[in-house]
Amino acid sequence: MTELTDDLRGVLAAHPQQVRAWRAGAPGAWGHLAGQGVLAARRRTGRPLTETERRAVWQELWDLLQAARS
Repeated sequence: MTELTDDLRGVLAAHPQQVRAWRAGAPGAWGHLAGQGVLAARRRTGRPLTETERRAVWQELWDLLQAARS
């Protein structure tokens, strides 16, 4: 498991209401979680992320959400 994965798990743990909202299909829930994921990755790197890095963060976060849904 990577440090980023740990950070993203922390994001999900810190925002349980948004995770529940995402599961329910509430508008804005994914955007909130995706933004928090990017902020966590930015804190880890100490710099803004590239577009490719942002997309990788979003994918990792999406995969974590999907796995938790199962």
